[in-house]
Amino acid sequence: MVKPIHVLSGPNLNLLGTREPEIYGKDTLDDVRVRCEARAAARGLSVVFRQSNHEGVLIDWVQEARTEASALVINPAGYGHTSIALLDALKTLNIPVIECHLSNPAAREEFRRHTFVSLAATGLVSGFGAASYELAIEAAAGLISVD
Repeated sequence: MVKPIHVLSGPNLNLLGTREPEIYGKDTLDDVRVRCEARAAARGLSVVFRQSNHEGVLIDWVQEARTEASALVINPAGYGHTSIALLDALKTLNIPVIECHLSNPAAREEFRRHTFVSLAATGLVSGFGAASYELAIEAAAGLISVD
Protein backbone atom coordinates (compact mmCIF):
# COMPACT_ATOMS: atom_id res chain seq x y z
CA MET A 1 0.00 0.00 0.00
CA VAL A 2 1.24 3.47 -0.89
CA LYS A 3 2.01 5.72 2.05
CA PRO A 4 -0.09 8.90 2.34
CA ILE A 5 0.93 12.29 1.05
CA HIS A 6 1.64 14.52 4.01
CA VAL A 7 0.29 18.07 3.62
CA LEU A 8 1.72 20.62 6.04
CA SER A 9 0.62 24.22 6.46
CA GLY A 10 2.52 26.81 8.45
CA PRO A 11 1.70 29.80 10.60
CA ASN A 12 -1.52 31.78 10.26
CA LEU A 13 -3.02 29.39 7.71
CA ASN A 14 -5.51 28.35 10.40
CA LEU A 15 -7.04 31.79 9.72
CA LEU A 16 -7.78 31.12 6.05
CA GLY A 17 -11.12 32.46 4.99
CA THR A 18 -10.93 35.41 7.36
CA ARG A 19 -7.33 36.66 7.10
CA GLU A 20 -6.83 38.93 4.08
CA PRO A 21 -9.32 37.12 1.84
CA GLU A 22 -8.43 39.48 -1.01
CA ILE A 23 -4.98 37.81 -1.04
CA TYR A 24 -5.60 34.30 0.32
CA GLY A 25 -9.22 33.70 -0.72
CA LYS A 26 -12.37 32.82 1.16
CA ASP A 27 -11.78 29.07 1.51
CA THR A 28 -11.06 27.92 5.06
CA LEU A 29 -8.26 25.51 5.88
CA ASP A 30 -10.91 22.84 6.40
CA ASP A 31 -12.18 23.53 2.85
CA VAL A 32 -8.61 23.07 1.61
CA ARG A 33 -8.31 19.79 3.53
CA VAL A 34 -11.50 18.45 1.94
CA ARG A 35 -10.26 19.44 -1.53
CA CYS A 36 -6.88 17.75 -0.92
CA GLU A 37 -8.52 14.57 0.33
CA ALA A 38 -10.80 14.44 -2.69
CA ARG A 39 -7.95 15.06 -5.16
CA ALA A 40 -5.79 12.39 -3.52
CA ALA A 41 -8.69 9.90 -3.39
CA ALA A 42 -9.28 10.40 -7.11
CA ARG A 43 -5.71 9.13 -7.60
CA GLY A 44 -6.16 6.23 -5.16
CA LEU A 45 -4.15 8.01 -2.48
CA SER A 46 -4.72 9.45 0.96
CA VAL A 47 -3.43 12.50 2.82
CA VAL A 48 -2.33 13.38 6.32
CA PHE A 49 -3.28 17.05 6.64
CA ARG A 50 -1.81 19.22 9.41
CA GLN A 51 -1.28 22.87 10.32
CA SER A 52 0.86 24.48 13.01
CA ASN A 53 1.89 27.97 13.99
CA HIS A 54 5.03 26.51 15.59
CA GLU A 55 8.27 26.00 13.67
CA GLY A 56 9.47 23.09 15.80
CA VAL A 57 6.21 21.20 15.33
CA LEU A 58 6.50 21.58 11.54
CA ILE A 59 10.07 20.30 11.70
CA ASP A 60 8.94 17.28 13.74
CA TRP A 61 6.30 16.53 11.10
CA VAL A 62 8.83 16.89 8.26
CA GLN A 63 11.07 14.41 10.06
CA GLU A 64 8.12 12.05 10.53
CA ALA A 65 7.46 12.23 6.78
CA ARG A 66 10.87 10.61 6.18
CA THR A 67 9.36 7.22 7.03
CA GLU A 68 5.60 7.76 6.99
CA ALA A 69 4.91 9.63 3.72
CA SER A 70 5.22 8.95 0.02
CA ALA A 71 5.50 12.70 -0.70
CA LEU A 72 5.27 16.00 1.14
CA VAL A 73 3.28 19.08 0.19
CA ILE A 74 4.25 22.07 2.31
CA ASN A 75 2.94 25.59 2.52
CA PRO A 76 5.53 27.01 4.90
CA ALA A 77 3.83 30.42 5.02
CA GLY A 78 6.11 32.96 6.71
CA TYR A 79 8.63 30.29 7.71
CA GLY A 80 9.54 29.80 4.07
CA HIS A 81 11.24 33.20 4.12
CA THR A 82 12.99 32.80 7.46
CA SER A 83 13.62 29.21 8.53
CA ILE A 84 16.97 27.59 7.84
CA ALA A 85 15.95 24.90 10.35
CA LEU A 86 12.94 23.98 8.21
CA LEU A 87 15.17 23.88 5.11
CA ASP A 88 17.62 21.59 6.91
CA ALA A 89 14.79 19.21 7.87
CA LEU A 90 13.43 19.18 4.31
CA LYS A 91 16.88 18.36 2.93
CA THR A 92 16.78 15.05 4.85
CA LEU A 93 13.83 13.79 2.80
CA ASN A 94 14.17 11.26 -0.01
CA ILE A 95 10.59 11.75 -1.21
CA PRO A 96 9.09 14.39 -3.52
CA VAL A 97 8.62 17.76 -1.81
CA ILE A 98 6.15 20.18 -3.36
CA GLU A 99 6.22 23.74 -2.07
CA CYS A 100 2.79 25.34 -2.18
CA HIS A 101 1.57 28.93 -1.82
CA LEU A 102 -1.93 30.34 -2.16
CA SER A 103 -0.66 33.65 -3.53
CA ASN A 104 2.23 34.28 -5.92
CA PRO A 105 5.16 35.34 -3.70
CA ALA A 106 7.11 36.60 -6.73
CA ALA A 107 4.41 39.20 -7.33
CA ARG A 108 4.33 40.43 -3.73
CA GLU A 109 6.64 42.32 -1.37
CA GLU A 110 10.37 41.91 -1.93
CA PHE A 111 10.89 39.95 1.32
CA ARG A 112 8.42 37.29 0.12
CA ARG A 113 10.29 36.67 -3.14
CA HIS A 114 12.91 34.41 -1.57
CA THR A 115 11.99 31.15 0.06
CA PHE A 116 14.48 28.81 1.68
CA VAL A 117 12.06 25.92 1.17
CA SER A 118 12.56 26.16 -2.60
CA LEU A 119 16.15 25.03 -2.12
CA ALA A 120 14.87 21.61 -1.00
CA ALA A 121 11.67 21.40 -3.05
CA THR A 122 11.17 19.17 -6.05
CA GLY A 123 8.72 21.72 -7.43
CA LEU A 124 6.62 24.77 -6.61
CA VAL A 125 2.94 25.57 -7.10
CA SER A 126 1.80 29.11 -6.30
CA GLY A 127 -0.74 31.75 -7.11
CA PHE A 128 -3.88 29.64 -7.59
CA GLY A 129 -5.52 30.16 -4.21
CA ALA A 130 -6.87 27.00 -2.58
CA ALA A 131 -6.43 25.20 -5.91
CA SER A 132 -2.65 25.49 -5.35
CA TYR A 133 -2.95 22.70 -2.79
CA GLU A 134 -4.90 20.51 -5.21
CA LEU A 135 -2.35 21.11 -7.96
CA ALA A 136 0.43 20.27 -5.50
CA ILE A 137 -1.34 17.00 -4.61
CA GLU A 138 -1.58 16.22 -8.32
CA ALA A 139 2.12 16.99 -8.82
CA ALA A 140 3.09 14.84 -5.84
CA ALA A 141 0.91 11.97 -7.04
CA GLY A 142 2.65 12.06 -10.40
CA LEU A 143 6.05 11.76 -8.73
CA ILE A 144 5.29 8.99 -6.26
CA SER A 145 7.05 5.73 -6.92
CA VAL A 146 4.54 2.90 -6.65
CA ASP A 147 6.79 -0.14 -6.24
